[in-house]
Amino acid sequence: MLTVALPKGSLLKDSIALFQAVGFDFSAFLDSSNRQLQIEDASGRARGLLVRAQDVPVYVEYGQAQLGIVGYDVLREKQPNVAQLADLKFGGCRLSVAVKQASPYRSAMDLPPHCRVASKFVSCARQYFQSLDLPVDIVPLYGSVELGPITGMSEAIVDLVSSGRTLKENQLIELEVLYHSTARLVAHPLSYRLNADDISQRVDQIRQQVMVAAS
Repeated sequence: MLTVALPKGSLLKDSIALFQAVGFDFSAFLDSSNRQLQIEDASGRARGLLVRAQDVPVYVEYGQAQLGIVGYDVLREKQPNVAQLADLKFGGCRLSVAVKQASPYRSAMDLPPHCRVASKFVSCARQYFQSLDLPVDIVPLYGSVELGPITGMSEAIVDLVSSGRTLKENQLIELEVLYHSTARLVAHPLSYRLNADDISQRVDQIRQQVMVAAS
């Protein structure tokens, strides 16, 4: 039986719709009264796991799921040992450096050396500032990162931006975009090579569906 790791949160609805289009129905996860974290498709050919987005590549890497859907941002930050098979073209966002509107900084290079930058994307933020040869102190935060500059704990943040509304409502502005992110289809490398549970066929169906949706 094919096991698929599906991400809680903003990617879930589109992920379920994509699998419905290729014959697997995990829509029970969208029922707010449902507390199951594992369900089987009615066909009996597939099982869905509902997990935190950051945990999707972990379940895939360790073989508890053969396929998964996760944002490129998670893959960039975690660098898991999974096969990236397709850009699914939904869940678009960007990882950006942002500061208070009232600050004097208008580019990342304006930030003072050894200033504090708050982020849940610690590795990506560190790599970015190292590429600028700008030493900063990365402060790990996993809640409302926007509070860093607001409270004065940090001069800047590195965080995901979608519409930009949250930044605007908290009087923050973007300085730089590190990269753009969308949802990606990933697979357990060995399972994919061995074509366990007809993974290749399922992947081809998903790729075709993405092409149809984009046309």
